[in-house]
Amino acid sequence: MFPRIASFRTPDFLKGFLPEEIVINSYGFCIGMGILVAFFIILKKAKKYGINSDNLSGLLLWCFLAAFVGGKLFYYLEDPVKFIKEPSLMMENIGNGFVFYGSLLFVIPTMYFWLRNEKIAFWPFMDVMAFAGPVMHSFGRLGCFMAGCCHGKVCTNFLGVVFSDPHTAAFPKNTPLYPTQLFDIGVNLITLLIVYLISKKQQFTGQLFLIYILLYAIGRIINENFRGDEARGFLFNDSISYSQFIAVVLIGLTLIAWFYLKKRNSKTNA
Repeated sequence: MFPRIASFRTPDFLKGFLPEEIVINSYGFCIGMGILVAFFIILKKAKKYGINSDNLSGLLLWCFLAAFVGGKLFYYLEDPVKFIKEPSLMMENIGNGFVFYGSLLFVIPTMYFWLRNEKIAFWPFMDVMAFAGPVMHSFGRLGCFMAGCCHGKVCTNFLGVVFSDPHTAAFPKNTPLYPTQLFDIGVNLITLLIVYLISKKQQFTGQLFLIYILLYAIGRIINENFRGDEARGFLFNDSISYSQFIAVVLIGLTLIAWFYLKKRNSKTNA
């Protein structure tokens, strides 16, 4: 697609401080837009919990750092031997290659401790994230689609998308591939619609966030069957991918949390 939105030569007075060419990548642009839209969604829905633009900016900064570290760490762990043998590859890949689940698993505890420090209830806030999360994630996947990363297998039907830009991360180029990035966006948008509908008759605090995680995990298990970036690694004699395994674990943890929170809500209302 279009991994680069624009590029221009660095002005002479900035040379030495910046690269010879400054590039605006579509992936980074989409991530930035996703964070911005999510910021306003959270700000609007979380005002009743004492969230304002100042402390929300602080939270998003911590979450961004956690998402970067977690996503990068899980990316390295997909093929640890390669990075151990050639440590220089870690720095070479510092700006690309992230795993969503790694980011998610680092962001949630970061939110928990931040909210606890600010004396803001955790689960009510996470229900707000059930609206912001799918939107932000969809922007991120749009960035993936533009950049060509997280692509699918070779496709022989009408769904195939050809990535031909010389800077694309897709491989092989000039060959129809399943647009798994768009599939992910579809999962997130369907999840957002379901979250919105259930919010009208929400049964317990935390339910919306758990539905978000549950539906995305199920969608990810299905979508992984079409993914073509096999370097991510597999488990159990290549029967399931790392992401599918994490999705299964998340489904189990989500169901446990579901029954716990529902039971706690029943006792509270008894």
